[in-house]
Amino acid sequence: MGIVKILLLLFISISIYAKPIVISDKNHFLDLLSHSQIFIDESKSLNFSSIKKLSAFQDNSEKLLAFGYSPNFNVWIKFTLKNESDRSIQKIIEYANSLTTDIEFYNSKTDNVTYAGLYHINSDRKTINPSFIVQLKPQESVTYYIKASSHITSLIIKLHIWDMNNFYTKEIKHQFFLALFFGAMFVISIYNLFIYFFTKDISYLYYVLYIFGMITHHLLYVGIAQISILNQYFTSIMVQFASIIVAFPIFFLGLFTKTFLQTNQYPKSNKILNFLLVLIPITLILFSTSDFFNKYRNIATIALLVYLIYLTIYATLKKNRQAYFILFGWFLILIAGIIMFLSSTGILNMHLNFPYIVEIAFVLEAVVLSIALADRINQLQIDKQEANQQLITQQENEKQRLETQVQNKTSDLKIALDEKGLLLKELNHRVKNNMQMIVSLINLQTDSLEDKKTQEVFNTAQNRIKAMSHLHELLYKQDNVSNINAYDYFSILIEELKYSYENNININYSIETQLPMEQAVYCGIIVNELVSNSFKYAFNQKVGNVSISLKKENHLHQLCVSDDGMGYKKKEACNSLGLILVETLALKQLKATIETSSLKGVKVVITWDASQKLELF
Repeated sequence: MGIVKILLLLFISISIYAKPIVISDKNHFLDLLSHSQIFIDESKSLNFSSIKKLSAFQDNSEKLLAFGYSPNFNVWIKFTLKNESDRSIQKIIEYANSLTTDIEFYNSKTDNVTYAGLYHINSDRKTINPSFIVQLKPQESVTYYIKASSHITSLIIKLHIWDMNNFYTKEIKHQFFLALFFGAMFVISIYNLFIYFFTKDISYLYYVLYIFGMITHHLLYVGIAQISILNQYFTSIMVQFASIIVAFPIFFLGLFTKTFLQTNQYPKSNKILNFLLVLIPITLILFSTSDFFNKYRNIATIALLVYLIYLTIYATLKKNRQAYFILFGWFLILIAGIIMFLSSTGILNMHLNFPYIVEIAFVLEAVVLSIALADRINQLQIDKQEANQQLITQQENEKQRLETQVQNKTSDLKIALDEKGLLLKELNHRVKNNMQMIVSLINLQTDSLEDKKTQEVFNTAQNRIKAMSHLHELLYKQDNVSNINAYDYFSILIEELKYSYENNININYSIETQLPMEQAVYCGIIVNELVSNSFKYAFNQKVGNVSISLKKENHLHQLCVSDDGMGYKKKEACNSLGLILVETLALKQLKATIETSSLKGVKVVITWDASQKLELF
């Protein structure tokens, strides 16, 4: 009984799966794989002639067969199509995976073979996935075989049968949506590239390279690159470096995350991230050179991807504002990745249930990260404004502090200057008193002298001392000790002289400027000597005029003392101590030029540089 049941079940299964697939004009689309039989050739040695005689094919009910990375065996698919109508029917068989490297399509009646796959792309092919045209005559039944192998990419098998119109309508629609996807991604990348040129923020450059990497990967993944961009030679090269193409966008995504989240603020996590970023190129180089490690070449890329998700979650928990955007982007990519994985394992038919979900997820993720970058600019602007406001506040506080400090320093300096002024006044007062005492002593001595010439000598000495004494008296009385009122100083000197010589000489003043204190000392003695000579020698009648002028032109001072007396003879005046003193003070101390004329009276003009600093003798 057991054997009978087994034979019965075998007969039923053969009757279900071995019967031909009936096609007609009404069948616009049909899943072909679930009505086919398969055989796995692990020896990779069987040819078509051997396969036709083989009875070890097994029935298949799956719509998708996913074998993963399977370079060590070939998969044979067998199915029979039958045309029960009275006219010829033309259909298209689509091998719905553009990444399988080698595909061979056999017609059992003609033994014709058509090659397709990544390594056999015809230049006339315009469809993304490999396709084969079959034509059945009325009431004709034909068995077809497909041999599929993939020694570089994952081996995923899906077979569909279409009528011509529906297939090309589907293909045009499919390529249109893919064009929209790549166009959107390209626009986003160019937009962010321009922002990088304007802002020089390296995060934008990393993001642009990440987008370009994603575009490159997806162009190969969906098959656009193979039929529209690359020729057969470059396609084989790109397939050889598939691991690098996968790692490229993830690597720059890591750099983008590092700069965008500013992971330097998380030292330990940042060190791990740096290690993984260095590890990726090393593993790609080392593992790609060994067949044993070839299947592990993407392990560092996967590790980096997982760590980036962890790091983003960690930054989110640390209240990093930018991490919220990236976390949402990761959520979108994760959904797309899960769907792609379920589709590759056959659990879920992505193209049937979720068409273009991957493309939509990638575009949304790119938009979210672009918004994140824009938000970063906005946040940087806010931070800049806050920093500027803090700087303004700090400057105001610093200004106020400096003003307070200046006021305190000024107050201290004012006190010190007041004290210095008082000390200088006291000093000038003491000097004036001492000189007055000397004058009084000389005066007492003069009264005891009977010789007129000796008395005259003592009077002259008194006048010279008084000239300096009056200067200190003025300094004592005024607040400003740096400059002297020349008119007050000269008028006091002349009044003393007039009192000493008792004459009726008129004094005319033309004083237009002040004198620095150190220059006033010399000028006072010079005026004293010149006016004394005028009083003593210029007027026999004791009547006349003496003029004193002081003016400043640009940086020059000019002192002029003149009288309208009888003049003097130069030879007789050469031995005059007063004139020798005048010449010495003018030339040596004031560093002045002196001009003397005696045509009508005597006129002495002394000119010197007012800006020079002099030292008192």
